Amino acid sequence: MTAAALLQAAAAERILVKDGAFGTAIQQACLTENCYRGDYALSKDQKGNNDLLCLSKPQLIEEICAGYATAGADVLGTNSFNANRISQADYGAEHLVPEMNRAAARIARDVANRFEAEDGRRRFVAGALGPTNKTLSLSPDVNDPGFREVDFDFVCDVYREQAQALLEGGADFILIETVFDTLNCKAAIMAALDLAPIMISMTLTDLSGRNLSGHTVEAFWASVRHAKPLTIGLNCSFGAAQLRPHLSALSQTADTLIMAYPNAGLPNDLGAYDEAAEETAAQVAEWVEEGLINIVGGCCGTTPAHIAAIAGTVAGKPARSVAQAPSRTVLAGLEPMVLA
Repeated sequence: MTAAALLQAAAAERILVKDGAFGTAIQQACLTENCYRGDYALSKDQKGNNDLLCLSKPQLIEEICAGYATAGADVLGTNSFNANRISQADYGAEHLVPEMNRAAARIARDVANRFEAEDGRRRFVAGALGPTNKTLSLSPDVNDPGFREVDFDFVCDVYREQAQALLEGGADFILIETVFDTLNCKAAIMAALDLAPIMISMTLTDLSGRNLSGHTVEAFWASVRHAKPLTIGLNCSFGAAQLRPHLSALSQTADTLIMAYPNAGLPNDLGAYDEAAEETAAQVAEWVEEGLINIVGGCCGTTPAHIAAIAGTVAGKPARSVAQAPSRTVLAGLEPMVLA
């Protein structure tokens, strides 16, 4: 069976668990700039370049990944959120992008294989594509609404390079995550669709339930469902409590698996996340009671303790039933328009 078929079969039997945040764990390590840089001769300051750690401190990334597998994660994401030419330009490390992504996937694959050998349970590796720090839908210049820093073809090429390297390293799927711009997502879809099964995860910018390019979750789904993603869902944005109504709307609309991974609540005044693992898990329990999810994990602020608490909460509970899509035409601007 293919990895996609195995994931679907497992998700039909139980709620699967995704891992948690890499950034939170890396911040807790209190690394110096030299730790990030390693032996690489790069002209810019590398502090904060988390993706480079796949090359300069692979043992740390392996420990983080293994910590989530120990906590009960079935789906392991790669530490490659900003491992693309656009984002790495800030660090002058664009030439290392293929190597970074292959290393990120290889680390997660090795952990997945090790744990599977120990207990016989399949772990899946999702190669993570972040949104980049550019937007195709909006101008960064208020005086020139038509201006764009990048174009669609370039963003597509950037994602293609990253996706290919992740698959070379051993990723099962391509996860297009934290989508704030639907057009950026479409470039990622075009880049990866013929390479591997894709997962898509939207992020909301406010409690009204829209992303930065203005789409509601229903309109977003109408815009990307043609790609037949293995999963659709929400991540980052807010805590589980704030995501609940928007996740409910998506769950009722999408005819594929739902994967959601919230933050550990809302950040405090210093930008840190204070929500305890038990509190996050209790809110996820409400998702389970409503039948909203097939796969659940954590985003910003979550730790192995959060993932372990979530895994305990969903154990033995029924997963969301994937509904058959009605036969109808749905068009989408910022909101969906349904034609009967």
